[in-house]
Amino acid sequence: MRRFLILAGYFELTMYLQLTGKLNQYINSHYTYLAYLSMFFAFLLALVQLTIWMKQLHWHSHLSSWQARLSSMVLLALPVFIGLLVPTVTLDATTVSAKGYHFPLAAGSTGGTSQDGTTVQYLKPDTSSYFTKSAYSTEMAKELAKYQKAQSITITSDNYMEIMELIYQFPQEFIGKTVTYTGFIYNDPKVKNYQFAFRFGIIHCIADSGVYGLATTGNTTHYADNTWVTMTGTITQEYHQSLKENIPVLHITDCKTVSQPKNPYVYRVF
Repeated sequence: MRRFLILAGYFELTMYLQLTGKLNQYINSHYTYLAYLSMFFAFLLALVQLTIWMKQLHWHSHLSSWQARLSSMVLLALPVFIGLLVPTVTLDATTVSAKGYHFPLAAGSTGGTSQDGTTVQYLKPDTSSYFTKSAYSTEMAKELAKYQKAQSITITSDNYMEIMELIYQFPQEFIGKTVTYTGFIYNDPKVKNYQFAFRFGIIHCIADSGVYGLATTGNTTHYADNTWVTMTGTITQEYHQSLKENIPVLHITDCKTVSQPKNPYVYRVF
């Protein structure tokens, strides 16, 4: 019975997250088909376990029927109540500030490992750990070729992670290029001369998520945290005192406030 309830509860919770559009805050939206497969097999296995339990119940009729029904309903509804009552919070500048992010942790570093073992990335998406060294170089060169000749680049939700990784990986190739993208403002209290424009991104799942974007300068308007803006500017490279290294910076030529996208997250597409 317990196996049936666990499998059925997983099916219900996953179905709830999918129907409410919250599933894409936990996994890369391009892997949604895997969630469908897991839901199907969980449902199938739950039916198998229910059949086994019904046969066992037939032979153990001394069990209290009302106790069995009550425990079944409670345990079966528990995952659904958890999904309904535990809010799914969209990560924003408040999250960045609360976690005390540094950009990055140290010179040459793009992330760190938290106490729970998850990898946290900052500024630059880094997918090198998912490839061999030679395969990663080949992949980056292939992606870079798509933008090398372009003088004006529009960063969308679909190519956000790809282009951000390229800008940090090959900053010299992007210096002088005009870039347009949308993100939310984060004001680092330790860095007064920049406003960061970020989006939270997921490489595979929430465990390898991070906050990615650029430091911006040149804008005459100071925006509050979590203000969503679409900005256009020229990529430069400047020395960051706190990081003690050169980082790409967007020198803004045009900026306007916009509404938060329907899905504020971005995903890495391989």
